[in-house]
Amino acid sequence: MDTDDVLSQRTRAKIFAWLVEQRAPVGTEALATALELHPNGVRRHLERLREAGLVERSRSKGRRGRPGDLWAVAPGAEPGGGPPTGYAALAGWLARAIPAGRNRLREVEKTGRDIGRELAPDAAAADPVESFRQVVASLGFSPELEERGSAGFVCRLENCPYRASVMENKEVVCALHKGITDGLLAELLPRTRLTRWEPHDPELAGCVVGVSGSIDGGD
Repeated sequence: MDTDDVLSQRTRAKIFAWLVEQRAPVGTEALATALELHPNGVRRHLERLREAGLVERSRSKGRRGRPGDLWAVAPGAEPGGGPPTGYAALAGWLARAIPAGRNRLREVEKTGRDIGRELAPDAAAADPVESFRQVVASLGFSPELEERGSAGFVCRLENCPYRASVMENKEVVCALHKGITDGLLAELLPRTRLTRWEPHDPELAGCVVGVSGSIDGGD
């Protein structure tokens, strides 16, 4: 199914954009309330988005034990016929304007950690690793969990939404991204640390994030 056709419908485009902003799974009723739409119509639009590979559905028990649908941006979502690229031109210009000196890189990474903390969902997740994956997916990285165990996980990023900026200033952009990842982990998985960071060619993607430590999300 052509994702351009699916998102050409205004309401579906609005629903998808709202899910991108949430960076966490959202129930059908909550989504309908937020956008002032009827739940039945929202369900039909969500199914079309799911069939197009733009969103994914999971199930969660409700207050009375009845399972409910939760919706989030799919890891491999490619609106517009290609992986998300973000505000490529503006980001590239900003990257070009920042020198890659040692002190500046430390500042950039520190700023990234603050941003990562802000990106973490407010509500505690039952599965913090899945929450991490969903936030990264909403940013356009198309994450794939390659390994997962009680002592950590490895995630490969199949798309680089910052590719244009990386081509302008790889050191600065990757430092910012590393900081964002660190900050996100600090909020979602405080017992872990980033132990593997492998930036790759942004045109080919495949950057690797390796995380070690307890992944139960406890304090």
